[in-house]
Amino acid sequence: MIAVTILYPRAEGSTFDMDYYTNKHMPMFADALGDACQGWGAVTVADGKYAAIGWAMVTDQDAFNAAMGAHGAKIMGDVPNYTNQAPELLIGEVAGGSQ
Repeated sequence: MIAVTILYPRAEGSTFDMDYYTNKHMPMFADALGDACQGWGAVTVADGKYAAIGWAMVTDQDAFNAAMGAHGAKIMGDVPNYTNQAPELLIGEVAGGSQ
């Protein structure tokens, strides 16, 4: 299992539409991942370096790569609909946790 974490920087003049992100963008991302998506979420960050954080739990790196290969242009093309900042992507193997 991998965790895909998407960080949205906070900067002067930055915008972020959490309603669009949670109701349109992340469901589109999850649909692109298909059965490999084991869950997703989003957080509004009160202050600091980032304005928002999104994440998805994905069965494996190959499934993520396949989904992005097939749908990545559409997913990335949707970013300007909810923010004017370029997202930062972190991907890591899940080492532990709880449900």
